[in-house]
Amino acid sequence: MRSLDFSPLFRSTVGFDRVFQLLDTAGNDVATGGGYPPYNIEKLGESGYRIVLAVAGFTEADIEIVQQENGLKVAGKVQPAAEANVTYLHRGIAARAFERRFELADHVRVTGARIENGLLLVDLLREVPEEKKPRVIPVASAAQPVLQAAE
Repeated sequence: MRSLDFSPLFRSTVGFDRVFQLLDTAGNDVATGGGYPPYNIEKLGESGYRIVLAVAGFTEADIEIVQQENGLKVAGKVQPAAEANVTYLHRGIAARAFERRFELADHVRVTGARIENGLLLVDLLREVPEEKKPRVIPVASAAQPVLQAAE
C-alpha cells in the first residue's frame, strides 16, 4: 500500500513515468515475490555489486537469470521429475517456484552467476562509458591560443 500520491505530478512532467513507477513500487514485497526467496545486496568495491539469494534445493538448471535494459529477473522452478520417487514425512525446505525482479542503475551489467552452498551469487559491475565520465577542461591563459572547432 503506497502512502504518497504521485498523480498530480504526472500532469506537469514529461518523460518521468519510470521514476514515479520506481518510487511507487519501492519496498513493495508483493511486486517482488512476497519475500521469497530472501536475498542480500552487497557492495564490492568502487563499482562492483552482488545479489545473494537463498536457493536451497535448486540446481543451476532450475534457475533462469535474464537482464533486459535496466531490469534483472531471477526465476526458479524445480523440475518435478527429480522428486517423482520421494515421499516426504515433513517438508520444511521451500522449493516452490519464484521470481524476483530488480531494477538496475544505468550502465550496470551482470558479469556472472554461480551457486555456492545453497546461495545464488549474481555478480554485477557498473561500467560508466568514457563519454559519460566527468572530464577536466584545461583553462588557457591569454597568451595561449584557444583551439576552434573546424566547421
